[in-house]
Amino acid sequence: MTGWRETLIVVSRFRMSATAPLDNAPARHASNELPAHDWAGIALTLLTSRKLDDLEEKTLVPQKKILYQFSARGHELSQILLAQRLTHPHDAVTGYYRSRPMVLSLGMPIEDALSSCMAKEGGYSNGRDIGAVFNFPNPGGPTALPMCGGVGAQYTPAAGWAQAIDYRRKVLGDVAYEGAIAVAHGGEASVATNGFWAALTIATTLRLPMLFFIEDNGFGISVTSDFQTPGANIAENLASFKNLKIHDGDGTDPKEAGRMIDDAVLHVRGGHGPALLRLTVPRLNGHSAQDTQAYKSDDHVAAEWARDPLPRLRKHISDKGVASAEWARLEKEADRRIEAALAAAEAKAAPDTASVSTHVFAEADRPALIGGMAAEGVAPAKGADTPAPTGKRINMVTAIRMTLDHELAVNSRIAVFGEDVGPKGGVHAVTMGLQEKYGTERVFDTSLSEEGIIGRAVGMAMAGLVPVPEIQFRKYAEPATEQINDCGTVRWRTDNRFSAPMVIRMPGGFFKCGDPWHSQMNEVQWLHSIGWKLAMPSNAEDAVGLLRSAMRGDDPVIFFEHRNMLDAMSARRPYPGDDYALPFGRARKVTPGERLTVVTWGAMVERCETAALAENGRVEVIDLRTLSPWDKDAVLSSVRRTGRCLIVHEDTMTAGFGAEISATVTEEVFLDLDAPVRRLTMPDVPSPHSPVLLNAVVPSMDDIRAAITELLEF
Repeated sequence: MTGWRETLIVVSRFRMSATAPLDNAPARHASNELPAHDWAGIALTLLTSRKLDDLEEKTLVPQKKILYQFSARGHELSQILLAQRLTHPHDAVTGYYRSRPMVLSLGMPIEDALSSCMAKEGGYSNGRDIGAVFNFPNPGGPTALPMCGGVGAQYTPAAGWAQAIDYRRKVLGDVAYEGAIAVAHGGEASVATNGFWAALTIATTLRLPMLFFIEDNGFGISVTSDFQTPGANIAENLASFKNLKIHDGDGTDPKEAGRMIDDAVLHVRGGHGPALLRLTVPRLNGHSAQDTQAYKSDDHVAAEWARDPLPRLRKHISDKGVASAEWARLEKEADRRIEAALAAAEAKAAPDTASVSTHVFAEADRPALIGGMAAEGVAPAKGADTPAPTGKRINMVTAIRMTLDHELAVNSRIAVFGEDVGPKGGVHAVTMGLQEKYGTERVFDTSLSEEGIIGRAVGMAMAGLVPVPEIQFRKYAEPATEQINDCGTVRWRTDNRFSAPMVIRMPGGFFKCGDPWHSQMNEVQWLHSIGWKLAMPSNAEDAVGLLRSAMRGDDPVIFFEHRNMLDAMSARRPYPGDDYALPFGRARKVTPGERLTVVTWGAMVERCETAALAENGRVEVIDLRTLSPWDKDAVLSSVRRTGRCLIVHEDTMTAGFGAEISATVTEEVFLDLDAPVRRLTMPDVPSPHSPVLLNAVVPSMDDIRAAITELLEF
């Protein structure tokens, strides 16, 4: 568009390709003075959105061409008004399944919206995700970050993007981010979620440029708002919240909604901290196409339709003296565009089944459009995979700290954060002194919310930073599981449009004693979190190499720091040098052997090595070092030669990763086996606190020796 005017703009403004994006995408504007609204553009988008819903519900859903459909009918006006104020090229919005009008306003092609809902080739997921889960990279313009199927999952990534805006301005000196904001869009039910409260805490304590945009239609599917928040009004309940500008009003009134949106956007864009905007809207349809709304009375439904924003917008335009003929032209233009978009979507093929396994992980020379360093053309040094040890032996704590220190020094995009990582230096002393050296913008403490820690890391990663969050103990990751899973699949489910590479440092395992809360392993859970790499170093040298590779890579990584190895004598090694980067998926042969292969990782490596050394070259010990990917070739090659396999791990027996290794060995080298594959693990019990009980369940040296003897004598 060439500019903004308060008058209605004639239909000739919208002449373009039939399936092109709506051309009322906002002009690039980031000043403290907002231009007049483009009411014609607003009307065209609202009409288009409404007609899309009609087409889907009345035609495409009955024809089973769309399997998931969520109407935005009644929600459109306020979303479109806000989208016209997202004018900065580094603005970003996270949304949910009713956010399509906003994304259309940002410029998403109608054809993409339809083809995605129809699970066709192309679109914004290439048939991998449901059509109501939007994303829109929008190079050079406001971005719609990948949405998630989980309610409330959109808030903390928006907080992370907002924090990245400040980081890029203050730390990287990137003036292009001056004035940018992040918007989290959700419904009233989402304010009951952990994600909402975690993001609210982050945004208000850090005074981030973030807008919480809550559309309250009164129902979370069938559950009324008073079950989500006392008094059914989150704005009233947050009135005393510090550092938060609050607006509360009618989202169907063009004048009132426009005024509140403008005020909220100016507040956030002006650097005054976050704002929360609650607008009431009617939900003029069921939760989804299958919802009959039997839980609503006839009077309630009638009252909702009386608040339909479509006729209110038409009256607003009419009050400006615009002839009804102009509205009719806009309706015809919306019809024409939808017909053309439907024809284009119908003509698209089904997704290519041969491509369904691509983009689970980063692929060489094919970075995502948005997310991580690679998307911005930043290529860190690859490093050397051969160590250059110098100095005395150091423990794993020191080795990890030295690696973090060096990477922070050479890469200003890296930020290390978590609970107690600042002045305290971490509960395991790994980050000791790093905040003092690099400042509170790059090494910082967080609120006690794992959802907030990982969710913000997702937003920061998408904004081009390299987050290195710490989860204080393995068990504490449970509240962040949704964010971890969503992060791992983001590259795949957006067909490589977005990625969120990060490194989660996560201590766990026994140490002197155990307990169900601080000593959990359960590393196999992360192998079910698709898209994550998993490092399990057993010594200081490997810890350096794997951590450096993780921080320089383009995939999300869980870096597991075993508590018993952090200061163990057996895990100490000379520092392998600032250039050492160990590739993932390369196992280490700890001891050579000819008659039995022992496969292990983490704290069990030390015990297996000691037991093997007593066998005078008969037992080969393989330390996998990484479980995702794992070095299958090294294991199978060894077992083919030795004919026997023992798998030892600290995790429990049932469904532990040893079962996967055992199945692979049995399937692929069965005829080479001279004995059954054996697993030695903890029994299926939590980690006990008493050292006596702990020693009774964790595989001991005697247990390993006995298993070795049994297999050698088979």
